[in-house]
Amino acid sequence: MVKTLIGLDAGTTGVTAVLFRAEGTSGLEPIARAHREFPQHFPLEGHVEHYSEEILAATDEVLTELLADDRAQHVIGLGITNQRETIFALSRSSPGASLGPGIVWQDRRTAERCRALRESPGFAKQVADSTGLLIDPYFSATKIEWMLENEPGLLERARAGEVCFGTVDSLLISHLTGEQQFWTDPTNASRTMLFDIDRGIWSEPLCKHFGVDPSWLPKVQPSCSDFGVARIQGREIPILGVAGDQQAALLGQGAIHTGDLKCTFGTGLFLLLNTGETRADAQGQGLLTTLAVGPNGGRCYALEGSIFMGGAIVQWMRDKLGILGHAAESESLAASVPDSGGVTLVPAFTGLGAPYWDPDARAAILGLSRGSNRAHIARAGLEAIALQNVELIDLFRQETGIELASMRVDGGAASNNLLMQIQADLAGISVHRPQNLEATALGAATLAAIYLGKVGSDRELEIERTFTPNPEVQRDEQLGTWRKAVARIRTT
Repeated sequence: MVKTLIGLDAGTTGVTAVLFRAEGTSGLEPIARAHREFPQHFPLEGHVEHYSEEILAATDEVLTELLADDRAQHVIGLGITNQRETIFALSRSSPGASLGPGIVWQDRRTAERCRALRESPGFAKQVADSTGLLIDPYFSATKIEWMLENEPGLLERARAGEVCFGTVDSLLISHLTGEQQFWTDPTNASRTMLFDIDRGIWSEPLCKHFGVDPSWLPKVQPSCSDFGVARIQGREIPILGVAGDQQAALLGQGAIHTGDLKCTFGTGLFLLLNTGETRADAQGQGLLTTLAVGPNGGRCYALEGSIFMGGAIVQWMRDKLGILGHAAESESLAASVPDSGGVTLVPAFTGLGAPYWDPDARAAILGLSRGSNRAHIARAGLEAIALQNVELIDLFRQETGIELASMRVDGGAASNNLLMQIQADLAGISVHRPQNLEATALGAATLAAIYLGKVGSDRELEIERTFTPNPEVQRDEQLGTWRKAVARIRTT
């Protein structure tokens, strides 16, 4: 009977479960996969919400489907990874139940509050020193504060010990175990703007500032540890690892050494540079310092560039602009023209993330002429994905002094060959695409495997294709045009 592990990835738009063979010499081998999307809710302009019951229904469906596979008869462990920053008010008396919609990481309802906090003397530095983060609606702290001020009776229930404010990992663990104890790990905690990343504890001064008692937050334990027993379809499976999705992808890509760089091309774009045991700070340049997973599942530091619109640009061109029949068509359509014909798309649909952090910026298509067509716009969309990354890669080089000659990629949009070549050309970097693009689920399963002693974290990545930069591409010219376009739509 083959021993297997499950990597459960609860992302922004859907839940994926991957079954991995846990035996053999080639590391974890994916052998089955299940996926379900769940709805996105936009009740007001700038508001993005998730319903816990819809996330959990998708979770139950993918796990039920996966466990029905004949090869899943001997599952020895489960690892969880999740969208970060999204926050729920969870009921302590009813495991897996939330007291209202979750506020999603893309939500901008606290933009005005964050603006005021940034203008408060010394507070931005306090936040950066303690959490490694910038003050932005992206993170969880102002979302919790908003809930406490706007959800009737929630503050009173929190004071009565009835509420835990948890990220999606806490929601899943509570639901799967049926326990009234709530857990999270350092990588997820480090994205709340309430966690002291050097001391590894909830920051009492920051919690007090946002009106949050630390007892209202989950217990933090190592990413690679025992988080209880999931009870699924009458089976008991230990949860042995938890990490935020981008940190899980870093581990799944095998990027565990100082100087390793990865980019996940998902809904957004997330670049993480492993800085090892050394904390690197570059908040003044719009980068974040965060906790990640290093060798043997231990904690390490990373620099992160967080961009809100990546693959979602392609979804917008398909669903809203109507120039694509399906997402995969973006490659062939964009490849039908040699360049964008002077068209630039700045995808600030939910504001700008790194390095600008401008929540009020709005998207624009610039440089249109009578000769512009949908192919030029599609090309501009792919170039926008790559150019956003270029700015951050250049900042990583500038801030760390690391040359950065290569980058590992994962996520759905990484399957687009044209996009990967554009990325290599504009960043002047070799792009390594692995055989398995499910790096996030692989990272979660790897945590469980490390806990069980099944694999080490130091392993070779199987590369499916490498894209090398074309030195003839006019990189500086395109980057200059891009920066001028961004300047046109910025509000800060």
